[in-house]
Amino acid sequence: MLVKTYTAALVSVDAHLVTVEVNVEPGAAVTLVGLPDTSVKESYQRIETAAEYSGYRLHGFRSVINLSPGDLKKEGTAYDLPIAIGLIGACQYFKSTCLDCYVMVGELSLDGTIRPVKGALPIAIKARELGFEGLIVPRENAREAAVVNKLKVFAADTLVEVVRFLEGTGELDLVQVDTRAEFEAHREYYVHDFADVKGQENVKRAMEVAAAGGHNILMVGAPGSGKSMMAKRVPGILPPFTLGESLETTKIYSVAGKLAHNTTLMTARPFRAPHHSISMPALVGGGTSPRPGEISLAHNGVLFLDELAEFNRSVLELMRQPMEERTITVSRAKATVDYPASFMLVAAMNPCPCGYYNHPTRECVCPPGAVQKYLSKVSGPLMDRIDIQIEIAPVPFEEISKSTPAESSSAIRSRVIAARARQTARFAEYPHVHCNAQMTAPLTQRFARPDEEGMQLLKKAMERFGLSARAYDRILKVARTIADLAGSETIAAEHIREAILYRNLDRASWGAV
Repeated sequence: MLVKTYTAALVSVDAHLVTVEVNVEPGAAVTLVGLPDTSVKESYQRIETAAEYSGYRLHGFRSVINLSPGDLKKEGTAYDLPIAIGLIGACQYFKSTCLDCYVMVGELSLDGTIRPVKGALPIAIKARELGFEGLIVPRENAREAAVVNKLKVFAADTLVEVVRFLEGTGELDLVQVDTRAEFEAHREYYVHDFADVKGQENVKRAMEVAAAGGHNILMVGAPGSGKSMMAKRVPGILPPFTLGESLETTKIYSVAGKLAHNTTLMTARPFRAPHHSISMPALVGGGTSPRPGEISLAHNGVLFLDELAEFNRSVLELMRQPMEERTITVSRAKATVDYPASFMLVAAMNPCPCGYYNHPTRECVCPPGAVQKYLSKVSGPLMDRIDIQIEIAPVPFEEISKSTPAESSSAIRSRVIAARARQTARFAEYPHVHCNAQMTAPLTQRFARPDEEGMQLLKKAMERFGLSARAYDRILKVARTIADLAGSETIAAEHIREAILYRNLDRASWGAV
């Protein structure tokens, strides 16, 4: 007897429908086809034991199981449930006319318990898209899948429950979530607050400008000057998560298996801080079975790279394309996949090997040329993609000992939101441009051209400080953001002046010892 059930395979952050075809005849062999990986091939042993424990004997049959389409790689344990239902139905333990109404996923334990799987959210989106009536998932995945409207999501605990539900003799819990209300109720901001940071007003301002324009930022300073502390507070001044951004990011975490059980949507922007010893696949994604890397997990959030110069250079070079394109293409022998990677880069590094170049109280002991050599560990093309470069100095005792709190993140965030609103209106005709940092050269010429006084000031600064040509566009983009923060449509000299201060490393005199 031939029985069909429906499930889904994950490719990148999307799901593709998989039809599980099961044919059972008298005999004693099992054949599983359809490009399954090892975990899928092993599934029959789990399924047979789970079915027998649940009261369904599968011995004494010749079973052929086809996972269609046959050219799509099937990975993971989510196929256990649909294969088990197909086998039990083909062995005529139950009859059902509604198997074509449901998509189902779930891993089976040996006692028939259904365990959670990865990617429930994109599978639910695909099920709704294809017009299925409902989705049967493990209970731990039910709330995650239920954020998809106009789709019935049923939570299952055991194999027996699913069989009884499909034959009409039992019920499964229908899980419903008011997506927007749930998101608004649990929306949260980052726990770290700029009010806890004493002094460093110039760096806070640079962070505000970076957040307002979506600019990448590099902090250069001695050990203990507060670089990591400042970076951890950046998500708290970014505009709040929109529902669309939350769905995008939650999909990535769902596919990567990093979403907590019984979670609906992520409500805070991600903050990822990988160690400098990270490998290429871990940063950009990949592996034998491609999975999202740190830059994709930071999508719509912040990627913090501490000790930037200590990262393997080849690893850093891989970031150039996703920083420009906002996506990362991972090509492997088995598959080529695209992952979203729209993040704000916050980087930090020491100014030299000893860490005390330009320190106000401690002397740098590095030999001549060491500063430039250390800085050259970060390539020019990568540095090109960092709009703001700011030096950070240790906070003097007088500032640390002040009892008055500094300006809070919420106050800074309100100005950032206002600046972003101006940019949204400005780039309404350009669907792929959302903030000043994403402006192309023609858009920079159109929207970021300063007045005559500002242009003359920029010319003098480039001549006086020996600024590189790459600094020109960066200064204009940052100046555009500073003007937006000030509520000005015109880029004035004062905006150019501040933007020039954020290009420290481009000065010809920097690092000359």
